[in-house]
Amino acid sequence: MGEKVEANLTKEKKEETSIDIVKEPFSIMGIPVVKLFAFFVIFSVLGFFLETLFALVTKGVIESRKSFLYGPFCAIYGVGATVMVVGLQKFKKNNYTLFLGGFLIGSVVEYIISWVGEMVFDIKWWDYSKMPFNINGRVCIWFSIFWGVLGIYLMNSVYPKVDKLLNKISFKTLKKVTTVVVVFMFIDWVVSSFAVKVFFARVVYEHNIPVQEASTYIEDYEKIYNNTIIKNISDTLFSDEIMIKSFPNLKLTSENGEIILVSSILKDIQPYYVKVFTPHEIPENSKLQELLGIE
Repeated sequence: MGEKVEANLTKEKKEETSIDIVKEPFSIMGIPVVKLFAFFVIFSVLGFFLETLFALVTKGVIESRKSFLYGPFCAIYGVGATVMVVGLQKFKKNNYTLFLGGFLIGSVVEYIISWVGEMVFDIKWWDYSKMPFNINGRVCIWFSIFWGVLGIYLMNSVYPKVDKLLNKISFKTLKKVTTVVVVFMFIDWVVSSFAVKVFFARVVYEHNIPVQEASTYIEDYEKIYNNTIIKNISDTLFSDEIMIKSFPNLKLTSENGEIILVSSILKDIQPYYVKVFTPHEIPENSKLQELLGIE
């Protein structure tokens, strides 16, 4: 009888232990990793809408501001916000520390993403070289300040609401949905990277653009276009129009270091979807123009 009771107690203890393991998934700074991936997805989508609104206000057009070809994702916001959510846990003392943390973390993330884009994928997503207080054109003081302000707003307003929303979803469901979306984003990223590589090679080769490491682009072009199947796929799925519409702000670097906006080469293709209004031009030689680094 005593052995039976002991066996039952041991069994119950094992069940409790297994339940505890399920209830406590792997986490970083007290936040489950699944939730962090969910934050990445949500903030990537929010970033896409924020960038679209920014383009509308500053340029008067509705244009694509996404990171990938197919999904409505602006990955830098997803990465930046997720890293901030983790990193700013130590800066939640007050708004001053949140601003400082957002300023530093956002700037570092922006610099790294820009560097990876240029060094690994030969993509220049943005260039701040004409703006004051920039570092290698990858970060500048104005956008660093923006990251600081965003850090305050993120931790005081957006993050608590998103976290509350995610808490209403069962962990199992959240894990499944997040996994599916993240896998889709990964595939989208791989396809988009190849598409941009094809596009750059085609533009440089066919328009004889004198860019840095032009021989690499020419070599890529010859490899791709010597294969009939890949050529047909590239010309259909990654045509100039599709690429310009999807990535209107892609840039190349010329031999003398100047930035070339690819859409300025393919002038017959409209780089935006809808023109809503024509923004007022900043007067030449004005203080604001000088401040913003506009020539």
